[in-house]
Amino acid sequence: MKVSVVICVYSMDRYKSFIEAVESVLAQTYDPIEVVLVIDGNEDMYDRIEEQFGKRADTVIHCNEENRGLSYSRTKGVELSSGEAVAFLDDDAIAKPDWIETLVFAYEQTDAIAVGGKMVPEWVAGKSSFLPEEFYWLVGANYEERLEPWSEVRNTLGSNMSFRREVFDKIGGFNEGVGLTADDQIQAEETEFAMRMYDTFAKGMLYVPDAIVAHKIFEYRTKPMWLCKRAFWQGYSKRAIEELNSDEPSNEEAAFLRHLADSAVPKRIRGIICDPSIKKIQQLVMLVVLTACVGLGYVYGVVRSFESCDYHIPNFLIKLFDK
Repeated sequence: MKVSVVICVYSMDRYKSFIEAVESVLAQTYDPIEVVLVIDGNEDMYDRIEEQFGKRADTVIHCNEENRGLSYSRTKGVELSSGEAVAFLDDDAIAKPDWIETLVFAYEQTDAIAVGGKMVPEWVAGKSSFLPEEFYWLVGANYEERLEPWSEVRNTLGSNMSFRREVFDKIGGFNEGVGLTADDQIQAEETEFAMRMYDTFAKGMLYVPDAIVAHKIFEYRTKPMWLCKRAFWQGYSKRAIEELNSDEPSNEEAAFLRHLADSAVPKRIRGIICDPSIKKIQQLVMLVVLTACVGLGYVYGVVRSFESCDYHIPNFLIKLFDK
């Protein structure tokens, strides 16, 4: 099975991280691999990438005519690829050497049409002391307590997912309307794509935790205000997904909230009672705050969906969470 790995990049600020991401794919233990690099409208970045990787036979390089966003770039990468399976890696992530080998093994051992792996945090500026593991997904890492190895999930995180080509042939590419762009903070293209996949194939994505990708957590991603903003827009994104899939709403988010209420919060309270510490108290408080931010973003999405509604979110709240 030939595997194409699509990596997209836009900002020159990510150049060093992008190169490390590409090199981690080129150093994989599995062969054959094709690397598809999509530069989103940045010609200076394209020139540097072309100079560094342009002569490689296993690398395809493309530059969009203008900045179109991640969803468009990923879809373009699929169109340019030739592998039987297409995997995705972000420009700030590093794949473990056996990442592709493990994904392929999963395809060969099962009838999976999509396989995703585990995202682990790489704390560039030191591990956050107050961020609870339940919300690691805000910084692009897994919360393992709710994931069963080799189980079917709706989708894994976007920097560690792969699909058989037939999936794209039947349902098309990623929806640009719910993808991250320079002007919009909606980030739901992976979820929306996975829901369309399930509607068509009645299958989700196989979660294989041995397929590991490390996601770099830069210092700004550990700041409380950044995390709150991120949570707000994630809540808004979840509402956007419901608008697109109103007939078959997903239960993933409801299950997560039940887990917080029934398991995570009580467990943390017991931990504070038995062995109190500032760190444990901070994490419990942050868990509640981030849950509230997600909820506020969701409510904002509900209000915006009613064009004739007289209610509105106060301007100071939008300014608070605006990018």
